[in-house]
Amino acid sequence: MIWSLFFSQLLNGVQLGMLLFLLSAGLTLVFGIMNFINLAHGSFYMLGAYFAAAALARTDSFLLAGLAGIGGAMLLAFAIERLALRRLYTRDHLDQVLATLGLIMFFNETVRMVWGAQPVFTAQPAWLNGSLQLGDFSYPAYRLMIIVAGLLVAAGIHLLIHRTRVGMLVRASSTHPDTVAALGVNARLLNTLLFAVGAGLAALAGWLVGPIVSVQSGMGDNVLILALVVIVIGGIGSIRGAFYAALLVGLVDTMGRAYMPQITRQFFERSVADAAGPALASMLIYLFMALILAVKPAGLFPVRR
Repeated sequence: MIWSLFFSQLLNGVQLGMLLFLLSAGLTLVFGIMNFINLAHGSFYMLGAYFAAAALARTDSFLLAGLAGIGGAMLLAFAIERLALRRLYTRDHLDQVLATLGLIMFFNETVRMVWGAQPVFTAQPAWLNGSLQLGDFSYPAYRLMIIVAGLLVAAGIHLLIHRTRVGMLVRASSTHPDTVAALGVNARLLNTLLFAVGAGLAALAGWLVGPIVSVQSGMGDNVLILALVVIVIGGIGSIRGAFYAALLVGLVDTMGRAYMPQITRQFFERSVADAAGPALASMLIYLFMALILAVKPAGLFPVRR
């Protein structure tokens, strides 16, 4: 029983890590390469979930819902980058923060107007109902699919960045942007595509998480904080760092919430432990980040410039 709970929570941590990686991968590309702070990144996670939920209600197809969620978020990100955010690339980071903070409030209110203030619930596909037997314990098939999807996306991003011409340009832009522009590369188009791909990855996470949590306005705000923690730990601009940091943050957060209340009961009275345990668990990822930065101030895998 104890080991079954441990391995179940371990897989829950990996699953959370995969979702955080999908969010942080796009965010670290935009931040690390374009030097643009996009606080509205979590809004594309929310919009992807809403677009997918709306498509699922109309088509009753989970895969079509995913295409609608990801495609809709990418098109919207493409339009917003071209119309509004492009002008902010040369501005101070404070201007970027204020502008994207305004986008967060705009998107949150927009989804309230369109879908209402009540949460929207989506069902997982019938072909992923039930659980799979893994040794002495079972684990939900849908959560395993999220883990597999995250690993496939991570492998795809790795191949894209390290095995294609586009990836070569992306890597070069992160370290020598002036040289890339001097070679005749359309830097504006590259930035727009990067921004849209980042939004698509966030929307992918929103689509996958929809059947697990309720889809509601503001759902991207809290997860954005976790994504920022991930890219700081992994190293800004590093996809490899985002992957490993997302796994670590997911495991620390999940294991802390599962076991910290029990640990505190060994040292405090039950009433005190029940109050202190969850509070300490919610602080663990930030303590973990502080510990990592004390040892490696630039993150686990900093990008060499």
